[in-house]
Amino acid sequence: MPGWNEILDEVHSTKSQYDYVRTKYLRQLSEYTKRNTIAYYSSFLTKSADGIEIADIDMTGFMNAVRGMDCSLGLDLILHTPGGSPTAAETIVNYLRDKFNNDIRVIVPQLAMSAGTMIACSAKEIIMGRQSSLGPIDPQFNGIPAYNIKMEFEEAKADLAEHPENAQYWAIKLQQYPAAFMKSAIDAIELSGKLLEEWLGSCMFDANFESDREVISRIVSKLNEHNNSKNHGRHLSLEFCRNIGLKISQMEDEPSLQDLILSVHHSYMITLTNSDVIKIIENHDNKAYIAHFSGA
Repeated sequence: MPGWNEILDEVHSTKSQYDYVRTKYLRQLSEYTKRNTIAYYSSFLTKSADGIEIADIDMTGFMNAVRGMDCSLGLDLILHTPGGSPTAAETIVNYLRDKFNNDIRVIVPQLAMSAGTMIACSAKEIIMGRQSSLGPIDPQFNGIPAYNIKMEFEEAKADLAEHPENAQYWAIKLQQYPAAFMKSAIDAIELSGKLLEEWLGSCMFDANFESDREVISRIVSKLNEHNNSKNHGRHLSLEFCRNIGLKISQMEDEPSLQDLILSVHHSYMITLTNSDVIKIIENHDNKAYIAHFSGA
């Protein structure tokens, strides 16, 4: 019979009901598709906390999830994220593309915004439902859209050229931003568009063909916040994404797949709503990286 230490170890290693249910449905989805499956979920709809956005630390979770996989089976990446750092997204995309030889589908059960949209566009195919949305690719800095930062500085420059007496007002207003913040925002905007164009042209489309280049240009323009809409949080529907040229498969066309995807989605949302978890990166084989809310 086990003693104190053995039982304590067993208690610490036993999965919670949330963990058990999530991994059960994630495994069922993988068994149905016969593909590797990784879920990337953030609690941005239920909590405001540091660490909910796409960031460099996420690479640890992806490395843990990919380790030991038969990468020849391809990858289905389930995304639910508000977005985040385009440079972190670049690192994640490069890593996954290299491991799975570009055989990646991105599944969006509900929302993949900003840098999440960029990751989705790096795949060969995006699976969405009627309830699913992508978003403009405008990067964010601590929750502030980069275009808003750029526009505020441009407004200040234009106003001061005509009304130098407003210098004190703008000095107070712009002091919220650290030094070189404007340059960082512009660099992030330019990088987002460049990466989106490169990724679309090397997987979902072939940039060697003029017809594909035309589609890529239209997609980048339509997903670009500055050219498309002043609302960073705008939700771009399945039909919108299809109409601009993205290769979208509709989950309703395959009811069995739809049921499995939504069961996975609901199980993750229940975990995020009813616990202190703020981010989960988890594969179908029970390997998980889970970040918890650290409090104020």
